[in-house]
Amino acid sequence: MDDKREDGSFDQRLAEARGRSGLAEPAAETASDQVSRGIVGMGVRVGVELASALVVGLVIGLGLDRWLHTRPLFLLLFLAIGGAAGILNVWRVLSPRTHPGK
Repeated sequence: MDDKREDGSFDQRLAEARGRSGLAEPAAETASDQVSRGIVGMGVRVGVELASALVVGLVIGLGLDRWLHTRPLFLLLFLAIGGAAGILNVWRVLSPRTHPGK
């Protein structure tokens, strides 16, 4: 008795198995899908840049206030510095790239 299956090629059976298990390669993306994914990615990056700068400023300000027993002074100062740093980072992300040779 022959155990080999002759009903299809190995590549065809492999593709069917990958499709059933979810390992098949995704369909090609259209240009609009790539653009929308890029816009969403940029939005997430901008949000993370702003939030992380504010959180770092907040933590530094709270730490200094707790250490030096000056309640709102350093919190407000470093929160403002963190906000400015976040806006500067967003500006750098969104500003058009310039080439050094031009």
